Amino acid sequence: MAGGLFGRVREALFPSRKAPVQSTTQAGQVRDRKYGGNTKAMAAAYGVSPRTVQRWIDGSRHPTKPQYVDQLQREAVDVQTTERGRERKAKQLAQRGTISGIGARVGRAVTFEIRGSDAVRARDIQLNLTGEQAAALAVAEDENEVRAIIGQALADYFNGGAGYGGFGPDDFEFDPNDFDLN
Repeated sequence: MAGGLFGRVREALFPSRKAPVQSTTQAGQVRDRKYGGNTKAMAAAYGVSPRTVQRWIDGSRHPTKPQYVDQLQREAVDVQTTERGRERKAKQLAQRGTISGIGARVGRAVTFEIRGSDAVRARDIQLNLTGEQAAALAVAEDENEVRAIIGQALADYFNGGAGYGGFGPDDFEFDPNDFDLN
């Protein structure tokens, strides 16, 4: 499974498009699909030498710094789906209407304040995403977009729907490891 909320959402929405497990395969696919086979361009994006990228691909070295491992995993997930495929999936999800058929479980949605006191310490919230929210997840570009979409879904859940006063999407903190999409 790819790291981060972004990777988990991509893998849930596109189950046949999981990123390869081996870093050598990930590096090769990322170089070929994202950087057009250009080792120098990939090296520049990672801030390493072209020789380092080549070693990642041929398996004589593996990325060890967490920043390289995370970036490689994110990009490996990203290259598994095309922009056209993500847009097609988003269109399908948007057509589902009010309830997309996609649910999300969010655990430990921390604390919230109403009139100066803690109002909610939620555990295991089952969200039913709208077609629009599910479509936005399908075309999200990064971790921050995914978090904003889930934050909005949480705000809608606690506010009783759009137009209700209360919490906004930025008022929610949750642990990405406590998030499941089904």
